Amino acid sequence: MESTAANDGMTEKETDNQNCGLDYQKRRYKANGNRLCNTAFKFYKVNRMLQQQLVLIQHLQYRKHFKVLCKEQDLADDCDDHLVSDLPQLVFDSSSELSSSHSPGFAKLNRRDGAGGWSPLESNKHQWLQIDLGERTGITAVATQGRYGSSDWVISYLLMFSDTGRNWKQYRQEDSIWAFTGNSNADGVVRHKLQHSIKARLLRFVPLEWNPHGRIGMRVEVYGCSYKSDVADFDGRSSLLYRFNQKSMSTVKDIISLKFKTMQSDGVMLHGEGQRGDCITLELKKGKLSLEINLGSTKLHSINGHTSVTLGSLLDDQHWHSITIERYNKQVNFTVDKHTQHFRTKGEFDHLDIDYELSFGGIPVPGKSVNFLRKNFHGCIENLYYNGVNIIDLAKRHKPQIHIMGNVSFSCSEPHIIPVTFMASSSYLLLPGPPQMDGLSVSFQFRTWNKAGLLLYNGLREASGALQIHLSDGKLKITILKLSRTQTDIATGTELNDGQWHSIHFNARRNHVSITLDNDAASTVHSIVQIHSGNSYYFGGCPETVRNAGCSNPYGAFHGCMRLIFIDNQPADLILVQQGLQGNFSDLQIDLCGIVDRCLPNYCEHGGECSQSWNTFYCDCAGTDYKGATCHNSVHEQSCEAYKHKGNTSGFFSIDPDGSGPVGPLLVYCNMTEDKTWTVIQHNNTELTIVRGSTAEKPHLVHFNYNASMEQLQAMINSMDYCEQKVAYHCRKSRLLNTPGGVPFTWWIGRTNDKQAYWGGSSPGVQKCVCGLEGNCLDTNYHCNCDADNDKWTNDTGHLLYKDHLPVTQIIIGDTDRMNSEAAYRLGPLRCHGDRNYWNAASFNTESSYLHFPTFHGELSADISFFFKTTASSGVFLENLGIKDFIRIELNSPMEVVLSFDVGNGPFEVTVKSPTHLNDNQWHYVEAERNIREASLQVDHLPREAQEAPSDGHIQLQLSSQLFVGGTASRQKGFLGCVRSLRLNGITLDLEERAKITPGVKPGCLGHCSSYGNLCHNGGRCIEKYNGYSCNCSRSAYDGPFCKKEISALFDPGTSLIYTLEKSSTIVSNLSDPSSAASSDVTLLRENIAFSFRTTHTPSMLLYISSLNEEYLAVTLSKNGSFQIRYKLDGDKDPVFLSIDTRNWANGQLHSVKIDREGKDIYIQIDQSATVKYSLPSVTDLEFNTIKSLILGKVMDSDNLDKDVLRANTEGYVGCLSSVQFNGITPLKVALHHPGSPLVSVKGHLVESNCGSSIASESIAVTTSYSLTDHSGAIDVGQPLKNSVRSDSAVIGGVIAIVIFVVLCVIAVTGRLLYRHKGTYRTNETKGAEYAENADTTLKNNANYQDSISEGKKEYFI
Repeated sequence: MESTAANDGMTEKETDNQNCGLDYQKRRYKANGNRLCNTAFKFYKVNRMLQQQLVLIQHLQYRKHFKVLCKEQDLADDCDDHLVSDLPQLVFDSSSELSSSHSPGFAKLNRRDGAGGWSPLESNKHQWLQIDLGERTGITAVATQGRYGSSDWVISYLLMFSDTGRNWKQYRQEDSIWAFTGNSNADGVVRHKLQHSIKARLLRFVPLEWNPHGRIGMRVEVYGCSYKSDVADFDGRSSLLYRFNQKSMSTVKDIISLKFKTMQSDGVMLHGEGQRGDCITLELKKGKLSLEINLGSTKLHSINGHTSVTLGSLLDDQHWHSITIERYNKQVNFTVDKHTQHFRTKGEFDHLDIDYELSFGGIPVPGKSVNFLRKNFHGCIENLYYNGVNIIDLAKRHKPQIHIMGNVSFSCSEPHIIPVTFMASSSYLLLPGPPQMDGLSVSFQFRTWNKAGLLLYNGLREASGALQIHLSDGKLKITILKLSRTQTDIATGTELNDGQWHSIHFNARRNHVSITLDNDAASTVHSIVQIHSGNSYYFGGCPETVRNAGCSNPYGAFHGCMRLIFIDNQPADLILVQQGLQGNFSDLQIDLCGIVDRCLPNYCEHGGECSQSWNTFYCDCAGTDYKGATCHNSVHEQSCEAYKHKGNTSGFFSIDPDGSGPVGPLLVYCNMTEDKTWTVIQHNNTELTIVRGSTAEKPHLVHFNYNASMEQLQAMINSMDYCEQKVAYHCRKSRLLNTPGGVPFTWWIGRTNDKQAYWGGSSPGVQKCVCGLEGNCLDTNYHCNCDADNDKWTNDTGHLLYKDHLPVTQIIIGDTDRMNSEAAYRLGPLRCHGDRNYWNAASFNTESSYLHFPTFHGELSADISFFFKTTASSGVFLENLGIKDFIRIELNSPMEVVLSFDVGNGPFEVTVKSPTHLNDNQWHYVEAERNIREASLQVDHLPREAQEAPSDGHIQLQLSSQLFVGGTASRQKGFLGCVRSLRLNGITLDLEERAKITPGVKPGCLGHCSSYGNLCHNGGRCIEKYNGYSCNCSRSAYDGPFCKKEISALFDPGTSLIYTLEKSSTIVSNLSDPSSAASSDVTLLRENIAFSFRTTHTPSMLLYISSLNEEYLAVTLSKNGSFQIRYKLDGDKDPVFLSIDTRNWANGQLHSVKIDREGKDIYIQIDQSATVKYSLPSVTDLEFNTIKSLILGKVMDSDNLDKDVLRANTEGYVGCLSSVQFNGITPLKVALHHPGSPLVSVKGHLVESNCGSSIASESIAVTTSYSLTDHSGAIDVGQPLKNSVRSDSAVIGGVIAIVIFVVLCVIAVTGRLLYRHKGTYRTNETKGAEYAENADTTLKNNANYQDSISEGKKEYFI
């Protein structure tokens, strides 16, 4: 522990490195085995640089502590002695031997003694070769050979180790059981360096595969060195007290390390506390380690500083586990085995103040503040170091600093308990037992992750029934079946599949049955039933051969561990079972518990919740915004651009710019109303705000908070081509940048946290405003308008464009404290456009061309997505190789995409087969993912294909070569075509930049319209662009980026829109006889008309087309609302009258109409009803001659109208018309968007609206009237602030305005009580008030987002 006493010893850094026995550069690149040593040294060196307060003795103790840590962690570097070659034959053992000349004593590497090695009597998976090294030894490598001069060798094997010859443990690496690769002949030596060293006395080699043309044959060598340790054994009632030399010890740094082994799931291992609430406790809870630290608080006994962290799992397995705790101030590194958690303690202080003593192994002294229901530790602790002090060594030497409480011994006692693992669906254990006339008694312990499975089956005596003890949904259930077909069911316990050891005691005597769970008397369940036990006890499952006779299992096999099995109070001898001398078994691992916590570490990403079964784990991704087997892939698109090209319209969306990366999604507004797609992020202060009374010494500071973190904003900004933020400074006698050359009075801070002294419109390092750059400031002696210090209101407004500085997080204003001095600021939202990733593409022109990038690092999780298009039948999209591992995605055939990889378990493939060809020169989307749970592949919208990974195989994808895109390292099977938007683990590769310098590859790729042209709706034309496409809506009645935005208008009584057809080039270009274009007469043989309408007013004139010779086409609604069409194609004859439907179409609902005439045939469709065909009389002239104009609404020149048409024209049309199109012309669109066009004239009141199909579910026409709360337009130079800043001089006026407003509200309420009516749309013409369909409903603004995009209501009075 570090004292606050002074120490200036800081010259031994290099000596410390040498004492560690490692070269520093080598240590930088070591694997997990050296992490603790390196961390300790970094911790130590940082502390020595920052804290020069160590006394010399403590300094030496720390160095000693570090040398011990280094010796343990770096055992593999200089620990390579031959451990087997000099051992006597007596220390070798085996499951069996073929003959005395094949005994295990001859199994030494490169020896030819006996028959040249060991071979068992039978070659099967139950055989093993064992070596006793005599004492716990550090083991760093193993090597094997086959039996000399034979065809006997082992192809693969497991390695197991133990300290006692009982309770074996399998060697693991990569958190999975690892099968070592053996030999391929009899004499070759295959050596494996262990990824992490083993400390054990006994080793056991378990053959898994052997030469199929021979037998098992082995010779082995083990490499390592001696291992010394200090051990203490605690019996659950004892402890060691380390007492300080002074009353209290105050530390800013602590390092504690130890190893332990235990069979108990609970127990306090370390505890210390101080009078002001400081404490540190290390406790085992349910097989996990809990570290609790409290650095104290100003308030006595406060819990504000209490911090608790849990790490590890299944630590009660009677195997050694290591712990390291490193604390510096509030920063703590907590390591259990190879899992480390970094955290900061809560509270106010950095020092840990402990009074008098620290206790190890328990809390023996009454009066401590901790809860005394906690158990003491029961087990062994090894190499216990506290801040360089070897606690056990002091205790062994009976030093006065150590007080031994209770019975502490200095050797580790080993309980002789033999567990057994049920590892497969065919596993079972058969134990004999004498039949009992008066019942039975059985007890055992089990642990599992599975919710269901058979624990015990006993066929009752003389086939009188059966006893079944099993798990169901995590509960313990007992079923007693009788021949009389009666059944007794007993249930107890919950969540017994938690991986903890649970005990069961079942007793049946004299018609009384009881079962006790976990030795808890309160859990005991009783029942009245008579049982006469049989003589066969099946644990875990049933053998296939007796399933229908002696054992039945309707519950599924048990997967887990059992131990301490007693039948009629007699312990079962599982070693006899293993030797085949008692009972029977199948697919068991005897003398070890192979349970694994598959949720440690937690491979569920982005906060996914992990759960598990015996063979695998599961991730619950609910609420994480991510999906997939490990919650790896984002459920959101990466940009507004991606949402747009999926057919979405403007609105709020969550985007995830880094995809599967660590930065979470953020909510933005996507404005898709323009060709550019704008991403808008608002902050908390959008109003124009006045500032007074600030000085350079005491400036006014404004903070801006965004609805996203800086990490999220940075990820979004980095993915954009362009970003801007409008900033405005309004001033009166308030200087801004103090130009030229002065110290700025006002500046701003962005996400880099640096002071920025340039203003909107300028660039970094240029202390100017827009007017200074353009040379048009009010006073040309200054570079900002406000710097002229004028007594009249002026402003400096512009856009900040440098992305690396955005967004603005603070504005500091410092010159508003003089007479008549005031200022106001406004900051607009952050706006960005141009997804630099979505259209990033490269074209591969030869099969030998490729792009190369740095090695892809996707060791545990890898997601790859991209677009491609090609006409080639096959080709590799990308490939990355390792020494043995690889990953590849390729077009295997015109209809097949394949993901293939190898992580050490052999090649693995996932294939998607398409029903159509993928080499159709259209864009196709590929999304592949590989994680430790599964591999998956999806192409376009085809079903996702997935395959699960093996539960106990290698899990890390280890690549070393460059990443090849569009080809392979061998330059074969290259891809011909385009690849776009290639992302790996959320990072987009810049294909275009790399393609610029690569032969055979070109940046970009044309031909987007072939895939995306269908997104241009309603007659819009797709236009190719280098980085995408756009939709030309000039020939469409719609507008917007995809020609989906309706052009709609509200018509008042008498409103008339006249479009002159005889002058229209569009009509001329669509003539059936192009030669007539030279004439002023326009004659039609066909008409194509489409529009939508909504009204409640009848009769109505919807559309009227006139000609110069009294021919016309009229579309009307009759008095009863029926839809009518009148064609008059011969001036001398009566019009043809078509009554389409007698229903009332003036019902306030939106209706769409299509009218197409081809000669005499007329096709009419209203809404989604079937198209109806009408035919003109055969004597009718089919030419529509000399057409003149198209009229929407009232026909003003009504002298020659027929009486029926005249009746419909009384008031024209009152309501909403939308998306009007006639033979390629769009009269409503021209009138609203090009009001100066000579082709169109409007009489009366025409209001642009939004009454089209986007709100078809509403019955009232709605006029869009978006409002932009962030009005950031510049105030005219020289004008005072109006409607934005309330100066002191306006206070009285404001009060008067409030009084007037209250009076008006009272009058309005009174009037409403006197005269109630439905809301009507009121225009500037009072006569329009009676029409309910003209209601102008203002779009509601989002309460949390004040920057709605403005599409202001337009009115035309022409």
